[in-house]
Amino acid sequence: MELKDKKVLVVGFARTGQAVCDFLLERGALVTVTDKKPLDQLENVAKYQQKGVMFDCGGHRQEIFLQADLIVLSPGVPPLPEILSAREKGVKVISEIELAYEFLTGKIIGITGSNGKSTTTTLIYEILKNSGFKVHLTGNIGRPLISFVKKSRPDHWIVTELSSFQLEFTEKFRTDISVFLNISPNHLDWHKTMENYLQAKKKLFWHQRPEDKAVLNRDDRLLWAWRKEKEIEVYGFSRKYRVPRGCYLKDSTIYLVDGGEKPLLKATDIKLRGLHNQENVMAASLAAYLAGAPISTIRKTVKAFRGLEHRLEEVARIKGVLFVNDSKATTVAATIKAIESFDQPIILILGGRDKGGDFSPLRRALKNRVKKVLLIGEAREKIKKAIEGICPIEETSSFRELVRKGYEAARPGDLVLFAPACTSWDMFQNFEERGRLFKKEVRLLERLVKGKR
Repeated sequence: MELKDKKVLVVGFARTGQAVCDFLLERGALVTVTDKKPLDQLENVAKYQQKGVMFDCGGHRQEIFLQADLIVLSPGVPPLPEILSAREKGVKVISEIELAYEFLTGKIIGITGSNGKSTTTTLIYEILKNSGFKVHLTGNIGRPLISFVKKSRPDHWIVTELSSFQLEFTEKFRTDISVFLNISPNHLDWHKTMENYLQAKKKLFWHQRPEDKAVLNRDDRLLWAWRKEKEIEVYGFSRKYRVPRGCYLKDSTIYLVDGGEKPLLKATDIKLRGLHNQENVMAASLAAYLAGAPISTIRKTVKAFRGLEHRLEEVARIKGVLFVNDSKATTVAATIKAIESFDQPIILILGGRDKGGDFSPLRRALKNRVKKVLLIGEAREKIKKAIEGICPIEETSSFRELVRKGYEAARPGDLVLFAPACTSWDMFQNFEERGRLFKKEVRLLERLVKGKR
């Protein structure tokens, strides 16, 4: 792809947008940035203006899109009318990962799904790193893929977490190994329909070649049906069934099937909470094995892996009440999995910005497990209507209030679980910022309680 003197419009100016600008400037492109935020709410504007980047912010003007030779979208940018209109008029529109793919060398492992992507991606990276591979961790979980173009070499592995946003605007982007963890309703505020969301994910599968490998969740009916749709090496992972090739769980042991069959791990080797993390570990182990990692290193890495910040993260135990931060639980399905990861009575914190999903599946998960629900954020009224009658519900206005009321409602042995089932964008930049505030308030409460002794 020739970029010199091309008029390129970058949509979105957060971390990925800035990395895209750096990449384009190095190749002589004429770069303009558009962002819905006004200039005074964006970081590093002056720095990029000095480099020659033009800014047209505080909204999106149609003429800016139509004047571009190429439009590059940051993750999370919705299919704006201006974008769709420009594409209809012949302007090329791609995501950041598509641009990066044009210039990357090395082999790519791409991980997608509605839940569990970050944990699985990180574990694959750790296994390959411990196996002595030259490997990069990229995508939504770390630095943008575009940042690794210079560093990539033919003998490198690139492990990248992929969202439906990124995959929606790809044309050629292809992975040597793809991992599909699960599919549940997600980002319907963005994709509008479940079918659109599914098709965005499926692009990763359809772009693969016969020599590539796909890792599919055998227990997810929608995903497992894909194996019949094209000629490709498919491997499955399952907690319920023996698979012809892949990983499966039987009698508390995970077996690897590839020609022969051999025990890979004991379920007790997995230090992460929740049955869903057995699936994540199987998927990660299988992808790393297909990349060439020794079984001994897979075992050793899994045994040492303690998970990620904001994923079922134990924050503190205050007079017998455990506080857990699962800010990454931005979907109903993720929240249900979080609830199912614990046996003790739960005070559950829900709320944030609605992603267009249905909160009613929470009713069954809450019954007889959740003592009380605390609500915050834009979606609190919608959530309240969906779960009324199952348990006591109380609305709150701040995270300090959430934490204090959670502690007041709990008894020794109970759990205060922050698993909001919503995005953070009504109050925060991202789920990390949200999770850190929750932890800050828990630790403040811990100090106060200790001071009263």
